[in-house]
Amino acid sequence: MHRSHRLRKNEEFQKIFQQGSSSANKQFVIYFARREGQAVFRAGISVSKKIGNAVTRNRVKRLIREALAALEDEILADMDFIVIARQGIEQMSLETITQSLRHVLKRAKLLRQSVVHNSKRG
Repeated sequence: MHRSHRLRKNEEFQKIFQQGSSSANKQFVIYFARREGQAVFRAGISVSKKIGNAVTRNRVKRLIREALAALEDEILADMDFIVIARQGIEQMSLETITQSLRHVLKRAKLLRQSVVHNSKRG
């Protein structure tokens, strides 16, 4: 995930928490808000001290950033969102984090609609 895709300022986080919507699954909570005219999505990551020590929290953040980079082409460009990790994520692999993140982003309708053609329809 490129640096231009990151939310950093507390004011930006607070604005999304107050004005945005949320969606969740077992591993993540996502708060999101639309920003019109934005060329790329921006994401903030929050990992609580309940998850573990600083080394563990930083590892989890790196894995989430890597998962977001893998999903970059699928995520809507005009969105700002915050990914909050829940307990239990520290034992997960990159693949399962990516799958879980895709699931919660899909629930929040932050993924582009992929067109699937089923030739066996009748």
